[in-house]
Amino acid sequence: MSTTETAIASAEAHSAHNYHPLPVVVASAEGAWMTDVEGRRYLDLLAGYSALNFGHGNRRLIDAAKAQLDRVTLTSRAFFHDRFADFCTELAALCGMETVLPMNTGAEAVETAVKTARKWGYRVKGVPDGMAKIIVASDNFHGRTTTIVSFSTDPEARADFGPYTPGFEIVPYGDLTAMREAMTENTVAVLIEPIQGEAGVLVPPAGYLPGVRELTRERNVLFVADEIQSGLGRTGKTFALDHEGVVPDVYVLGKALGGGVVPVSAVVSSAEVLGVFRPGEHGSTFGGNPLACAVALEVIAMLRTGEYQARAAELGDHLHRELGLLTGGGAVEAVRGRGLWAGVDIAPALGTGREISEKLMERGVLVKDTHGSTIRIAPPLVISKEDLDWGLDRLRAVLGA
Repeated sequence: MSTTETAIASAEAHSAHNYHPLPVVVASAEGAWMTDVEGRRYLDLLAGYSALNFGHGNRRLIDAAKAQLDRVTLTSRAFFHDRFADFCTELAALCGMETVLPMNTGAEAVETAVKTARKWGYRVKGVPDGMAKIIVASDNFHGRTTTIVSFSTDPEARADFGPYTPGFEIVPYGDLTAMREAMTENTVAVLIEPIQGEAGVLVPPAGYLPGVRELTRERNVLFVADEIQSGLGRTGKTFALDHEGVVPDVYVLGKALGGGVVPVSAVVSSAEVLGVFRPGEHGSTFGGNPLACAVALEVIAMLRTGEYQARAAELGDHLHRELGLLTGGGAVEAVRGRGLWAGVDIAPALGTGREISEKLMERGVLVKDTHGSTIRIAPPLVISKEDLDWGLDRLRAVLGA
């Protein structure tokens, strides 16, 4: 067997099969490129589902991590450390908010947001105990914990994991009328992705997000925006909601916040909302640790320059122009997205999204499929136009366009 085959066979023999990776074994990476164990290079057009917005091995982030490794990496929240206040202050300022509750993974942050909304509902809004409701959208993806899959509409994510957590109302994504009709006096929050990533990079109709903002404000309901994939530069703005001039009550952040170096997530909101917590009511041993804060502070500093957002906007316009040319010829049925983020629906006659992903891999390009016929394109924001065009040329070749 080859080195690749040996590595894959060993992994499959000794790890749970909760993922179905493409058959490539990465050994190193830099910028927008990855190299496998046999020396083959691949253009990364997935960027760790937006965790690697700033590219593989970004020097500023690696240097920040190395410097912190020599000092202190973990104190737990039993003590303060000298990077914590700066992290909370800078992240709150980036979001235009006041208060930060740091966690590690995106799913942890969503769980934290759910707890925050419920507690705010009971302590501030006055909802009767145990009656809080949160409205979510169909085809959502917020993680895979037992609570989160309880309000998933994806059978693959949900089946066989019951009994399910109550307290959620599911309405169609993009349907403001349905959301309004679902609201009651016990509704404490609306939790949505400004762009649905896992569903195929679905952008809601114009006016929907401002409508959600107006409705939630009118009904004294928290607007909780899951910007874990869509935020921090991916769409050409710091947050996807910025395109509509919308500011939520709560941001849920993750992925790119850790720069692809360490897992960092956070819930960011007002002092009134996050002030409902008291010591012992929620926490995380690793949440807000010194290493995570050091890396995230560098991420925040990079975003403050605006260069990454501008790059995503410029290259994103180019990406969508080129992908748009593929529609109408029978190979691509639809293209959606914003900035350096696109969902491409492949005509079923050409193959499944998985099959197209495998063919691209053979030509040195890495993407990933979702929902059968869709491939997602989300390169690191540091990708060059030349490399992006190189990848698009391979896509055209695979599609016979």
